[in-house]
Amino acid sequence: MRTFPLTLAAALAATLLLTACNDSENAADDGKNADRPGDAACVLADLGVEVGAGAAPAAGDTGNVTVTLTNRGARCTLDGFPAVALAADDRTASVTAEQPAAAEPLTLVKGATTSFTITYVRGEADSARSLAVRKATFALPGATSTTHELAWSYGEVALKGEGGEPDASVSGFESAAG
Repeated sequence: MRTFPLTLAAALAATLLLTACNDSENAADDGKNADRPGDAACVLADLGVEVGAGAAPAAGDTGNVTVTLTNRGARCTLDGFPAVALAADDRTASVTAEQPAAAEPLTLVKGATTSFTITYVRGEADSARSLAVRKATFALPGATSTTHELAWSYGEVALKGEGGEPDASVSGFESAAG
């Protein structure tokens, strides 16, 4: 009968020892990630991209296209606004940052998500005051040489003012609630 309590005690000790080892491994992994420079710019190759839209139903209505990014790589930082361009068959136009928004640096650890939103006013079909957008592209701050292309199926975008700039803006990066 004595061997049973000793065997049970030995099994319990082994379980605690293995748990401690696993916690140490996790702490070491966390330590490795903490030692990586947090100021390294995020790159598109390390991010998953998902798009969701609340399309504007008619001319004059406002629509939103939300782009969600998930970090699949090492810890990185987004510092600035995404660079967004809308492309029609014969013209490409840049989208301005939301005013008076200020971009705050955002550090993403592996698995973290963030999003930004393109807000636009829908234009009239076949109008000289609209841009017949076919695609949108975006680049990350600090890594503008690589872009990601999005098919645009949300209607034409209204143009504003004499310069004929798109009636659209892009938000800064927002951290996901966790």
